[in-house]
Amino acid sequence: MGYHLAGFDVEGCDIADRPRYPFTYHRGDALDLLARLTTTGDIERYALVHASPPCQAGCALTVGTNKARGWGRTHIQLIPELRTLLDATGLPYVIEQPNGQAPVRKNLTLCGESFGLGVLRHRTFELGRWATAQPPHPRHRGHVRGYRHGTYRTGPYVAAYGKGGGKATVTEMQHAMGITWTDVREELTEAIPPAFTHWIGTAFRTARQEVIA
Repeated sequence: MGYHLAGFDVEGCDIADRPRYPFTYHRGDALDLLARLTTTGDIERYALVHASPPCQAGCALTVGTNKARGWGRTHIQLIPELRTLLDATGLPYVIEQPNGQAPVRKNLTLCGESFGLGVLRHRTFELGRWATAQPPHPRHRGHVRGYRHGTYRTGPYVAAYGKGGGKATVTEMQHAMGITWTDVREELTEAIPPAFTHWIGTAFRTARQEVIA
């Protein structure tokens, strides 16, 4: 949605059925689709590729203290294979991941507070074949509401992941992230706020215009 708001015609792909997805949708393995588009030359129809591969292998919820508590499991890591395919496209790209230990270049980090959102939702972005300046990271106004390691805190942000422990309701997540087209909890907990990709899409278009000029 953020890229759409930045002026892009958007197509999406996921291995699961997503009937609420508001744009052109391809159901299937995103890596297979990317390889096929590159092989056939259809990739030339696109200006930018954004990839959000499974994050569980390197996110904060499955490493560090949480892993020591037995919450971490073995998860698939697709980023090296994905990056090879993205390099083969010849296109500019974005790889999104939560903060953590994912093997991505930390070219850009965005926070919900930068956009006045009700989530922090820190996300790291690797930028390929283009660049933009890192915006300032504003001071947080308080805690994320809910339990963390057995301690309950109140605060201006909601926890848009998981269930229980003071986590946000579906309605709270929709409002906090600015997402109206789905009320499926799993989709909301996996989503990034459209404000993030609106900012990235606008920055990309600005960078392209500067190169042309």
